[in-house]
Amino acid sequence: MTIASEVKQCLASLKGIEASLSSLALRTEDYESKRTLHDSMMVVHEVITDLKKRVGELEREESQYKGF
Repeated sequence: MTIASEVKQCLASLKGIEASLSSLALRTEDYESKRTLHDSMMVVHEVITDLKKRVGELEREESQYKGF
């Protein structure tokens, strides 16, 4: 497995985590838990944004990684 494909696999996993945190935040009744889950989801979202930029850099630097 190439570095680019591993980074993209990590990105997909993080998107799943973000969705799970969002779902849990919406379903929970406890305000403190809801806030903590939402805050965690926002941190994961920032990581996703940064990782997407890195994927773009990898694809520009190494054209063979496009589309993986």
